[in-house]
Amino acid sequence: MAAGAIRGSRIGSGPMGEAERGEAAPRQRVVYFCANDHETVLNFAAEAEAPESWDCPRCGLPSGVDAANRPSASKNEPYKTHLAYVKERRSEDEAKEILDEALSMLRTRRKSGELIF
Repeated sequence: MAAGAIRGSRIGSGPMGEAERGEAAPRQRVVYFCANDHETVLNFAAEAEAPESWDCPRCGLPSGVDAANRPSASKNEPYKTHLAYVKERRSEDEAKEILDEALSMLRTRRKSGELIF
């Protein structure tokens, strides 16, 4: 065995009890409800302002304090590629014009003997 290994603990060295630590801070208990009928119970400090909404740890949907008016699931937009965003900004004619300009510049650089990687 290594000389510095911890083999155990001394008697009475367990976790401190309530008497040594002092009184616990006052807390408020807040219950959040999501659209999938999950309840999340959180404890906040009594003087802290509890948030109106909280993400459900089970399903990830937003949850609110009011059980009767639970927030609806946010609408997820499908993933767009970079090309899709470019096509939103440019028409086909503009894209063709930019491509022709870039190709002509590339061809002139190659004719001049410039190294292009």
